[in-house]
Amino acid sequence: MDRYYVLGNPVEHSKSPYIHRFFADSLNDELSYESRLVPLDAFEQTVRQLMKENFSGCNITVPFKEQAYRIADVLTPRADLAGAVNTLKYDDGRLVGDNTDGEGLVQDLQRCDVSIEGARILVLGAGGAARGIIAPVLARKPSELVIANRTVSKAESLAEYMSSVAECDVRGMGFDVLSGRFDLIINATSSSITNVVPPLPEGVIDSSSCAYDLMYAPVDTVFVAYAKSKGAKAWDGLGMLVSQAAESYLLWRGVKPQTEELIMKLRREMQK
Repeated sequence: MDRYYVLGNPVEHSKSPYIHRFFADSLNDELSYESRLVPLDAFEQTVRQLMKENFSGCNITVPFKEQAYRIADVLTPRADLAGAVNTLKYDDGRLVGDNTDGEGLVQDLQRCDVSIEGARILVLGAGGAARGIIAPVLARKPSELVIANRTVSKAESLAEYMSSVAECDVRGMGFDVLSGRFDLIINATSSSITNVVPPLPEGVIDSSSCAYDLMYAPVDTVFVAYAKSKGAKAWDGLGMLVSQAAESYLLWRGVKPQTEELIMKLRREMQK
């Protein structure tokens, strides 16, 4: 039986085993999927041991995505651009590294009937989460993409880097100089963990905007609640979590599971 894992520290909170077992059951596919807590100083050692055991692949969660990027023998273009790997496939003695986060976001936006093409998009944050999603968003041809961050130089640097794959204007700036309304605002900061809304000027979000928080919770995150208070349509990242997992499954198994039923099931269970 093919064996898969999610590697992280911490990892006990991960929904990945549940998600991938659900996918396998829905497809009448036989596989093993388990979570494994990895010591902070033993990520590469753990992966090399799994290779000796002839595992089939793994998902990577915090804080090992950059280490996974460094040990991969082959990188997909989107993983290379992201500078991080969240999915490893062990194939013919080689580690293939992918990053499915951005495609998961794009797929969930599509599920929510949010159009990217021609849209004016604002990404909040310039860290690893933002870096992982921007290239797939740019591939859907927005009219403009602005990256806003407290440390302006990080936003400017990320914008310059991502401009290489953009067919539109990509700019980085501080929150205080944002102006005009955006069609889609993506929160890639960790502000919802600390229950703080990024310092957005008035007019950035209005009733014709859409908003998406990469974080998810049983109730509306503080960012989702803020966006809704402005009349915007808003979603959290639960659908992205499931959709990026479906992309991992596709890489490993060659078939892409349906996601809608599982998203609704997880939402119901979270709200109990």
